[in-house]
Amino acid sequence: MTTLRPSHLAREHGISTQAVRNYERDGFLPPAERTPSGYRIYTEHHAAALRAYLALVAATGHESAGRIMTALHAGDVDLALAVLADGHTRFLRDRDTLDQVRRAIGHLTARSEHQGSSGVRSIGELAHRLRLSPATLRTWERAGILVPVRDRATGHRIFRAADVRDAELAHLLRRGGYPLRHIATVVDQVRTAGGTGELAAALDGWQRALTARGRALLRAAARLDAYLEG
Repeated sequence: MTTLRPSHLAREHGISTQAVRNYERDGFLPPAERTPSGYRIYTEHHAAALRAYLALVAATGHESAGRIMTALHAGDVDLALAVLADGHTRFLRDRDTLDQVRRAIGHLTARSEHQGSSGVRSIGELAHRLRLSPATLRTWERAGILVPVRDRATGHRIFRAADVRDAELAHLLRRGGYPLRHIATVVDQVRTAGGTGELAAALDGWQRALTARGRALLRAAARLDAYLEG
């Protein structure tokens, strides 16, 4: 069995040896054996775990990647696969949202696209759908991103189909790092179907980012499978 030092694992990925030790401490790598003098002994199995973890970070983010690896090392493969599947679900939803925005460009107004739609959601239901807090949605409303109507009897916010679409678009853009003021401008363009040149250019960039994320998910799945096989 070939043994490796922390520096060997770190050098492959351009990270510090302390990062490797931290990943082991946090359960993202399996525990390493120690020499009599206390030095860690890593193997190719640890190297495969590190490749899988870092590929998952690129594909799903640090939190999900950590949950997947700690679940594996706790013997819960089903939970690890469920978290990975959730990353694929978010990816598919983002693609669907992007498709919806592309279709909206061709309409005179965003509202006309959704005429006749009767589905409505409360702020709690919409927050649950997006896995956000109601406070975040209220912040988006204050920023002009969302414009829900109020129920005349209760005063509660009502989010109709167009509002849900706007919220999903805002969620996609926030994950892409866009500030609220920029998102408010883009969402307003979708509502009014005006000034779509800037929006079309932005959509091309989002499409490239989604394609890159899709490939990252493929690489992560391959790395994870290789680690499990080992």
